[in-house]
Amino acid sequence: MRYVAAVDQGTTSSRCILFDRQGQIAGVAQREHEQIFPKPGWVEHDPETLWRNTEFVLGAVLDEAGLTATDIAAVGVTNQRETTVVWERDTGRPIHNAIVWQDTRTDRLCTELAGTQGADRYSDRTGLPLSTYFSGPKVRWILDTVPGARERAEAGELCFGTVDSWLLWKLTGQHITDVTNASRTLLMDLRTLTWDERICAEIGVPTAMLPQIRSSSEVYAEIGAGPLAGVPVAGILGDQQAAMFGQACLAPGEAKNTYGTGNFMLLNTGTTPVFSEHGLLTTVCYRLGEEPPVYALEGSIAVTGALVQWFRDNLGIISAAPEIEDLARTVEDNGGAYIVPAFSGLFAPRWRPDARGVVAGLTRFVTKAHLARAILESTAFQTREVMDAMRADAEARSLDLAATALKVDGGMVDNDLLMQFQADILDLPVVRPLVNETTALGAAYAAGLAVEYWSGTDDIRANWAADKTWTPAMPDTERESRLRDWNKAVERTYNWAD
Repeated sequence: MRYVAAVDQGTTSSRCILFDRQGQIAGVAQREHEQIFPKPGWVEHDPETLWRNTEFVLGAVLDEAGLTATDIAAVGVTNQRETTVVWERDTGRPIHNAIVWQDTRTDRLCTELAGTQGADRYSDRTGLPLSTYFSGPKVRWILDTVPGARERAEAGELCFGTVDSWLLWKLTGQHITDVTNASRTLLMDLRTLTWDERICAEIGVPTAMLPQIRSSSEVYAEIGAGPLAGVPVAGILGDQQAAMFGQACLAPGEAKNTYGTGNFMLLNTGTTPVFSEHGLLTTVCYRLGEEPPVYALEGSIAVTGALVQWFRDNLGIISAAPEIEDLARTVEDNGGAYIVPAFSGLFAPRWRPDARGVVAGLTRFVTKAHLARAILESTAFQTREVMDAMRADAEARSLDLAATALKVDGGMVDNDLLMQFQADILDLPVVRPLVNETTALGAAYAAGLAVEYWSGTDDIRANWAADKTWTPAMPDTERESRLRDWNKAVERTYNWAD
């Protein structure tokens, strides 16, 4: 029996997961990497470490499963999307640390680029507001900061890529990306699926350093060396689009929410891009070979699981992330405390780069257990805001949201307390799939379809199965009261950063 391997290079770790034809996991290897914080608001990764860890997990998963490269039909790659790498074309050496999607160092640059036209200057072409979140301004910062970088980039001596491109370069020597990752750069036209030369010139990114844009599912090249030498890389999807694919949200109106370092809710809108009027992003959901691209509306939340990490690492109140649920269960509510984790400003649907995190409603009554509960609840409240924006956009465009339940995945969905509160605050059932590793699974599906390991998307739908469902039980009056208090807390984060 052969398998498909998925490389999942995320914000906190690199993993390789093997899947069989039923979409079941046959092997996992994982290695975490350092989060580098040079200054407040700055977040970096070492690109060489990302590559070494990826190379390690490729070999480790084969060793664990007792397999060799001949047992692997194809490899799919999924990645943290907007994180930006610039490297030398000749040597493959990065010229700067990777600037992570959470990084806010380009805030002044984004304001400058917005000018009198505002943050939506490029949204009609890219589906994105000018924000520190996206790759284009990060590339500009590197070119403006590293001596000689701009001249070298214009001469074609430097390559830019999101992490998928960096890994594909190291695996195959090819400088490529897929439509989903390209759609997160602020540099690609959503309708033509090509780099917009005018936007590139205005932001200050030479087109000579950009990768070739390909579909999400096709054979790109074979791996040149290492434990999987000779195996084709045949799928690339940004992590949230991969989770959408792995959740079998393949029809317009279907939605999923991933709970990771941040939270990301996507709504499939079909083969026509829908531009939001309520603070959501328009993005490419996937493109299978030569088929028309499928688009999505996305609500991106910067800090959810990262808030639990902050509680563990910065405050030292818990020693492991799962402990937060046990601590939160020792109290019945949040004690009136609300935590708004605007560490990188607020993303969708508010888009307030001037916001910074607050703890509101503190009294002497509040304990660390109440704070633990407030941390979990903040994830649910932020998700409710995104769902409300999606409903408003869907109604305005006469789209059938089809959200009779919300499909969820990611590391935090093992937290029963959070999932129940999420169902309560959404007033909607929340459904966890049997295979929770949907991000890696989506990348595996994209690769497997390209080599006919799976015959079509009907196989993906057939493989999906529910594991657990949480149904809402909160009275309407309590829900409305909690939402009012949450909104008051959020408004207190505004106008903090200049």
